Amino acid sequence: MNPVRGGAALSLVASTKLYWGMLLVLIAGTLLSPADSSGASIFLSLPNLTDVLRQVSITGIIAVGMTFVILSGGIDLSVGSVMALGCTLTAMLLTQDGWNRGAVLGCGATALVTGAAVYAAIHGLLARRAGGLVAHGVGGALGLLTAAGVFAVIGPLLPGGLGVVPTIALVLCAGLVVGAINGAAVSVGGLQPFIATLATMVAVQGAARLTAGADQSVYPIYTGVNAPAGFELLRSAVGGVPVPGLVFLSVVLAAGVVLAKHRFGRTVYAIGGNEQAARLAGLAVGRAKVAVYAFSGLLAALAGVLYAAQYRQGKPDAGVGLELDAIAAVVIGGASLSGGKGTVTGALAGVLIFGLLTNIFQLCNIDSNAQLVLKGVIIVAAVALQQGRLPRLRRAGGAT
Repeated sequence: MNPVRGGAALSLVASTKLYWGMLLVLIAGTLLSPADSSGASIFLSLPNLTDVLRQVSITGIIAVGMTFVILSGGIDLSVGSVMALGCTLTAMLLTQDGWNRGAVLGCGATALVTGAAVYAAIHGLLARRAGGLVAHGVGGALGLLTAAGVFAVIGPLLPGGLGVVPTIALVLCAGLVVGAINGAAVSVGGLQPFIATLATMVAVQGAARLTAGADQSVYPIYTGVNAPAGFELLRSAVGGVPVPGLVFLSVVLAAGVVLAKHRFGRTVYAIGGNEQAARLAGLAVGRAKVAVYAFSGLLAALAGVLYAAQYRQGKPDAGVGLELDAIAAVVIGGASLSGGKGTVTGALAGVLIFGLLTNIFQLCNIDSNAQLVLKGVIIVAAVALQQGRLPRLRRAGGAT
């Protein structure tokens, strides 16, 4: 065989090995799947595959944010807790009237986000023209007025209950604030991402429980009864595709474009590849890190909204362990934990592989504890294959 063609073929196989792995999972599912009454494969049926998409959408959205964090050389252990806080706030804001703990937290976060955005915009406009002192003063004053305006606008709405859109906006702002705190702790405070986000994970878990209150840890959502009927849209389907899946795929598309085409995406890759070199090249490393973690917190809160819609409840323990699933999906998708390597489409493939495997295990009635063991083995094997470790292990075995 022509060496050039052989090398090109090997390169193509290496670059697409993740998708070959997903194809193998599909083949395995087809072969192992039980058949329905007509003899057709249950695994390949459209309802089953769309149900898999629905099930992986929450973890998938979190994994997209995790991809940005890992590409920058960091890690975010707080996403599960942020998702739990998000679903708790969603349920409380939709079902509870007046000023309660959820309303105070949501409005406070929204006031902080909008005030900071106005301050940054005004400061950017005036810094070069009027000087730094004037820019700080005017930006700060307008930012405070904007923050106060948030309470003035939302306050009168609370006695009658917030609508779906205002609720989602408040919840997303809460996730954005938590993520920005993580980013500031890492970039400004100089903390290791593992330690910073571990502390946030614990703190936000406690905040979610305090917000929910000791007397009621679960807030049920009955659309059309104690919550707006429009919230039901988030658990419906459009053209047979579940809305959570559409949201997930839209997030993947938008994030993929940012990473591939936007300057911010190139900055994230540069920071993960060599942070010192990125600083010397004049890139805004600190601001990029804050933005990456803020984006991760935003998507975790969005996942919390979808969780509340899908399961019709909000509870502060909803996201326990979800951060590990997201990290595993991103790594299986080809990302390097040292940063600088990975794609959003890889994370998409990793999430789908996990979802399809879980579906296969369930169709085959495999014990849930055995499923955990098998998943662990698959993670190790997949990562070893991704990093080319298996050939090395074979050579090492042959040498001994």
